[in-house]
Amino acid sequence: MHGLETMNRMESEVRGYVRAFPVVFERAHGSTLVDEDGREYLDFFAGAGVLNYGHNNPAFIEALQQYLADGGIMHGLDMATVAKRNFLELLDEKILKPRGLNYKVQFTGPTGANVVEAALKVARQATGRSNVVAFTNGFHGLSMGALSATANAKYRRAGGATLPEVTRLPYDRYLGEDFDTLDLFEKMLEDTGSGLDLPAAVIVETIQGEGGLNAARPEWLKRLREITERHEILLIVDDIQAGVGRSGNFFSFEESGIVPDLVTVSKSLSASGLPMSILLMKPEVDVWEPGAHTGTFRGNNLAFVTAAKALELYWSNDDFAAEVRRKHDVLKTRLSALATDFPAVEFEVRGRGLMMGIASVKMPELAGQVSAAAFQRGLIIETSGAKDEVLKFLPSLTITDEELEHGLAIVRECLEELVK
Repeated sequence: MHGLETMNRMESEVRGYVRAFPVVFERAHGSTLVDEDGREYLDFFAGAGVLNYGHNNPAFIEALQQYLADGGIMHGLDMATVAKRNFLELLDEKILKPRGLNYKVQFTGPTGANVVEAALKVARQATGRSNVVAFTNGFHGLSMGALSATANAKYRRAGGATLPEVTRLPYDRYLGEDFDTLDLFEKMLEDTGSGLDLPAAVIVETIQGEGGLNAARPEWLKRLREITERHEILLIVDDIQAGVGRSGNFFSFEESGIVPDLVTVSKSLSASGLPMSILLMKPEVDVWEPGAHTGTFRGNNLAFVTAAKALELYWSNDDFAAEVRRKHDVLKTRLSALATDFPAVEFEVRGRGLMMGIASVKMPELAGQVSAAAFQRGLIIETSGAKDEVLKFLPSLTITDEELEHGLAIVRECLEELVK
């Protein structure tokens, strides 16, 4: 059968992305998707940040094929396998030791939400406290514990229950450029009449992927780290979308120089689109009893194979990250030019690395209109923010300069058509 009829007939109404991109995709390579009719689409979506190294990267396909041909372990729960050991050794050698990081590694269930659940649970166990501070426009997943830290009302309503034990505070620049929102946090911690119970943890995204591409300033993150250390509050950095090179460094917090107590990593960690998540935590936070946070699919050996290959190929030196930073400069320059060339829209350029957006508070509907018009021209690009007011640029990190410029040219064409 051709087309979407089967999906429309059988799938739940919960579907989202297929409504914006209503075709049946069949093949993919690099930054290109191909539908069943053979039409090619340039991908500025990258699986919502899962495909940092592009679709069907040949190096990962070859490693998988060899592993399968050799009869490698497919499913292992949390038992020891050669594939797991190889990944751990490379993670330590290529990522943790060069950055002076001493973390224990927990393999959680394979989704980002599951690793957030694990982080919140172990933080509460380690401190003996229950309250958690999260921030406006934060997104941390949609299972119930993670959802309690997620801000968007649409997602919270879908939970169908009260979501307790989280205090929401304003993110960096939420109240404007001249107001340091951490003044409020610090005052509430010091005032016994504030109603803020001493938190077990603070959970924060350094770049808010789903919340509108808001990027916290390094100085704000440094102050947040200082406050949490002084009050013995654990700091969790949710690096699920902003990590694995997306920001221009392997971890998005590196630019600020802070060291979180816990880091959640998922999405592009496997490098291939295979589901995989890990929780990094300082040794003293690792208070789990054996089996206290478990799951049938917490040991994805195929993902270990491709993740290890990515660490070997892309993270043995700084060359790959430097290329991401160079492409960021190109993208930021082009987006700034769009903001200048369409003054009536009053665009704001947001984000960092290859995780950027242009937002218009004045015309919030424009982002969705551009996304739809771009799709008709062969570009897949999504929106972000509480009102979908941000056009979100999330290409693969391996995208060529020519592909990046081509996609930006399509966005410009759409704006020229839509903004009269």
